[in-house]
Amino acid sequence: MKPLPQPLAAVFFDLDGTLADSARDIHTALAEVCRERGIAVPAFEHVREVVSRGARAILRTAVGDNEGAVAAALPRLLEIYAATGMPNTHVFPGIDALLEKLESQGARWGVVSNKNAELVELVMQKLGYASRAAAMVGGDTLPQRKPDPAPLLHACRLADVDPTRCMYVGDDPRDIVAGRAAGMYTVAAAWGYLDGADPAGWQPDAIAAGADEIAGWLDHQHER
Repeated sequence: MKPLPQPLAAVFFDLDGTLADSARDIHTALAEVCRERGIAVPAFEHVREVVSRGARAILRTAVGDNEGAVAAALPRLLEIYAATGMPNTHVFPGIDALLEKLESQGARWGVVSNKNAELVELVMQKLGYASRAAAMVGGDTLPQRKPDPAPLLHACRLADVDPTRCMYVGDDPRDIVAGRAAGMYTVAAAWGYLDGADPAGWQPDAIAAGADEIAGWLDHQHER
């Protein structure tokens, strides 16, 4: 792995599959959409793999590559998902401790997701993180979405940090592409959904097996 930026000013995270394990509630919403339309409900394991690719990819697991059917079902999926209250959404192991460590070391943190901004805020409120994040950027916050670097650069402006002193952590190749283009240190979250891929192929600056591994890197940096 490449050395971390010195000093590290902020860490930004993708949301689904990186900060939060939200797949169960998303699958619940998809199952309801399928029941309404009289189509088979895809297996949870299959849906979980593609969650990081967004709502359209999730719908394709049920309706195939029929983009008309995807577009028709998308508003209903998002409506049902928001109404679930997200009872099964929780952070991945080690995330709480990692965020506390960042805050204790004076580093900021935030979320940059392709999920609609309204849903990002709902999830962050549910997790109890909304008031602590220095930036929360959704897929419709700007005209551009990841893999475009614009949302990440916008998050840096909100947090008042230099992108070259920031880390971006994500479980999808678009995260690494966007982070690299923004000039950030990129970390592939090997604990995430990954869509069946080997994150080494994305050529991130580092791969972390868990959030606790990133916390260990911060300890090492802090001791220098």
